[in-house]
Parts: sequence; structure tokens; C-alpha cells
Amino acid sequence: MGKINKILSGKWSIAILLLLIIGVNGLASLWHARLDFTDEKRFTLSNHTIQLLSQIQEPVNITVLLDGDLKSEFKKLSNSTKELLQNFKNYGGNNIQFTFEMPGDGLDDSAKAIVFDSLVNLGLRPTTQKVQIKEGEATSQRQIFPGAVIHYRDRTIAIDFLQGQIQKSVFNSSEIIDRETLNSAEALLEFKFANAIQKITMESVPVVAYAYGNGEPPYGFYPVNDVFQTLGTNYIVDTFNLKSNTIIDEKSISTLVIVKPTLPFTDEDKFKLDQFVMHGGKLLFFVDVLYAERDSLQNGELVAYSRDLNLNDLLFRYGARINTDLISDKHCDKIPIEVGNIGDQSQKQLLPWPYSPLLQSGSDHPIVKNQGDVFAQFANSIDTIAAPGITKTILLSTSVNSNSIPTPTIVSLNSLEIEEDIKKYNKKNIPVGVLLEGKFKSLFANRASAEQIEWMKQNQSEFLSNAVNPGKIIVVADADIVINQVSESIGPLPMGTNKYTKIGYANRDFFLNCTEYLANENNMLEARAKDYTLRLLDLKKIDEEKTFWQMMNIVFPILLIVLFAIIFQWIRKRKFSK
Repeated sequence: MGKINKILSGKWSIAILLLLIIGVNGLASLWHARLDFTDEKRFTLSNHTIQLLSQIQEPVNITVLLDGDLKSEFKKLSNSTKELLQNFKNYGGNNIQFTFEMPGDGLDDSAKAIVFDSLVNLGLRPTTQKVQIKEGEATSQRQIFPGAVIHYRDRTIAIDFLQGQIQKSVFNSSEIIDRETLNSAEALLEFKFANAIQKITMESVPVVAYAYGNGEPPYGFYPVNDVFQTLGTNYIVDTFNLKSNTIIDEKSISTLVIVKPTLPFTDEDKFKLDQFVMHGGKLLFFVDVLYAERDSLQNGELVAYSRDLNLNDLLFRYGARINTDLISDKHCDKIPIEVGNIGDQSQKQLLPWPYSPLLQSGSDHPIVKNQGDVFAQFANSIDTIAAPGITKTILLSTSVNSNSIPTPTIVSLNSLEIEEDIKKYNKKNIPVGVLLEGKFKSLFANRASAEQIEWMKQNQSEFLSNAVNPGKIIVVADADIVINQVSESIGPLPMGTNKYTKIGYANRDFFLNCTEYLANENNMLEARAKDYTLRLLDLKKIDEEKTFWQMMNIVFPILLIVLFAIIFQWIRKRKFSK
């Protein structure tokens, strides 16, 4: 010990201290540790994210578009993003580079407009915030883009921090963002960044195919315009004709998406789907089992009745059944209804339409965790059926004030003139979307014909009575969730956008998450399951105890300093008086 003290007090003490500091910093750059005392582990990255960051081979450049004069809630989102990316850098090293900037800052109006247009083309949505330039001066409006742009090699991808939250307006970007929305956006930051980095750095991209042949809206047709646009930003998109192709090759197609079929499925069609699942393929169904379309209400009413798609036995075998009922819900969107005339002009009013329910997360599954409402139209309920070895998870459900109406039934716009009794909505959390997982058993087990078995052999495949590996199927009892409306002035709108209410819901986010969970084995949805508890101050308690806490924060520290000074002087006087 004496030798150590001698060394530290000698002429080499400063050099030794500097070497020690450099050594500690060197070790800290190689090995990181932090303690996360939050209940929800808000500052701890998921294992999938850490593994992804440690495997990046080349620099990923991230530009966050939140900087400069921001309102407090967006400043908080910006600070949280900075903390997250610094945490990313701890694991990704120099391969994670990030900067913060305000888009268009310092540019003239024409140059700024070009920058804004390029960001919108990348899929980012502007929002307007009011800022005060100088104290005492009037406020001015400024467009900001709560998001980020990521560059890797020659690839670019954008992240919208508010995607998946309710967007108040898709036309004028004047939406009001509340605290809960920004809190949900903050909770999804890790997932969105990790998911984007994975997509932009992956060498091979899964193939997702859109099935047709049973009356589905054709490729390029307006109602499914956004389906192809959304899939195209993340996957290789293909189409698959269920009638003309002999088998569905699970090696070349990861997931088959079936949207709004209108013609019955033959046994041959179902056999192809069934064997695709048995060999490891994934299915995503968005199905309408009723003839009930919004356009049919032009005359004031429609008759909703069953559309026999001949899918019941296939879905039943896998563990689900779509009922031919019609869901109504007090938690719903609005549609324009003619309420009178002034002169030659008809007057319309937006009224709640219970057959356009706003569906909520049915569980805490990562697909729907922290997700906003999903806009549906003429949805049906789903029952889960006992199927050995199959796990069923409810993804979407109605609110606590809902009802299911047997069909056939008449749906009339005149019903909106009478406010319905809340007692009619006596059901709650009716399932509309379900995830099925496990080792599925074939619908054709013990009943496949010799011709079907021979058919599989001719196509260099094998008939399977049971799935080789655990599989995944998602069934949603409303195809309108992914059908986009068309604006007369703008054209096709994003799925989940009601052109009358001018509100955009979380439909695209839900569709993407479903596809991600099915198509990508190494998905980042684990990070989506995080909770961020919004710990707000009790305003009533603040008002009642305002004076007490002011005294605690101002007077108490001063009293502590005075008390310390008195005790210090007393000890000093006593010591030196001797």
C-alpha cells in the first residue's frame, strides 16, 4: 500500500492518472451497462433489436426531422428519440450515425416547398404547430414532420412517428396531437426504428402474393391501390391466380393475402390453400361474408344477406368461424346524411353510423399493442373453435357498447333520425380479427382423393395431413379495413381514411403489422409490445397543495443551507476554542 501511495504521489502521478482515465474510457467503449429502474423497462432495448444492431455491416445514416423551436410535447418526443438513438449507437457503434434537423430551415419558400414535397412522397405526413417567434409577438404556424429518414447504401426509407395513431385530417395537416397520442408514438419508437433498419439492411426480401381468381378486386384497381402501395414499400409483391396455378409454392411465396373474395371457393381452391399452409405458408384473410356495401345505400337502405364463399369448413378446421351477422357499435365513425334543403342546395350533416365501428385492440399482442382505432364497415363477428394444438389470439374487437344483428336484415339511413337506446348495445368486445398459430391439421386429412395426391406428386410436392412446422393464419371478418376510399379531388386515399369525416385511422398500421408478423420470421414486433406509462400530474392536487410545494421547493433548501452553516460554525468554534 505504501508503494502505491508513493507512485501516486510521485512525478508520474499525472501520467498514470491520464492512462487510467483513457483505459476506463476504452473499456467503456467496448462494454456497456446501464440500470433501468422503470417498471416498463423503457430504456432497455429488446433482444431482437440488440441482435440486429450488432450485425450491421455498414453505416446507417439517420436524419431525425425534429429540431429547433418545438412545442414542449414534440420536444419531449425529440429528446426521447435522441436517447433511443444514443442507445442504438451503444450497440451498433459507428455504423449508427444520426443527426437532428428542421426540414427546410433557412430555405426560401420555393426551395422549402420542394423539400416538403419530397418528404411527403417518402410517406411522411406534416402537422402544424403554432410557435411564438419572439416574446410579446403574435404566434405563427409552422409545418413540422414528426419522423425520420434513414439512408443505407443507395436505399432510403422514412419513418412516420405518428403512423398508427388517429390522424385528425388527411387534407390540411391541421390535426391536434394530444398527449396520449404522443405517448403511444414514444412507446413505438424502438419498434419503428428497428423495423426500418432491418428492412433497409436485409439482403433478401420476403415475397408476399395477392390472390385473385375468386372475384377479388383486380391488381391496380382503385379499392386495393393502397394494399399494393403499402406492401411494395416493404416486400416483393406478386399476384397469384388461384384458378390457373396448380400449387402455391411456399418456397417462393412467404404469405398469401386474400382480400374481399366475392365468388365461392371450390374444393380445388381450398386444397391448394390447405397444402400451402401444411408446407409452411402463411395466410392473411380479409373477408366479407355479407352482401352489404356502402354504395348500396344510395337509395336510403340495403338488405344485408349472406354471401356463400364456401370457406366455412376450411376456417373451421383451423380454429375460426366467421358469422353471418352484422355488427353495430356506439363507438363508430360518421357519414354524411341529408337533413334538408336550403333553396336548391341539399344540406348534409355528419352523423354517427353504427355500422362503421371503430375497432380496438383485442389483446396485448405485439401486432395491435399501442395501436389506434381501426375503421371498419359492415363487419362480422368471429367465433374461435376448438382445434387441438392451435392458439387463438383476438386482434380486433368492438367496444363495450356493441351489438350483433342476425341476417338477412334491412339497414336504413332513416334509423339515424332516431337516437337509439344504449341498452340495445348490450354486447362488448365482439371479436372481428383473430390470429391462429400452431401445427394445423389438413382439412383433407383422411379424405384426399387419389387424384389430388397424384396431382401433388406431379408438381414435385407431397400431400401432408399435418403441418410440418407451426404455422400462422390471420382471419379478419371485414375486407373494407384494407379497401381504400377514393376522393374526387385527390384520388385513392390511404386505407382507413374516411373521405367524409376527413379522419385517417390505424388500418394501414394494422395491415402492415399483420403482414410483418406472417411474412418475416425475424420480425421486430417484440419491441412493439412495450408499455410507456403516461405519468401526469394531478391537477386538482396541484391546485390544493400549490403553496405547500412552493414552500418545499424554495424555502426548505434555504433552511437546509442555513442549518448546515450553523452546525458547521458550531463545530468549528468548539474545535478551535480548545
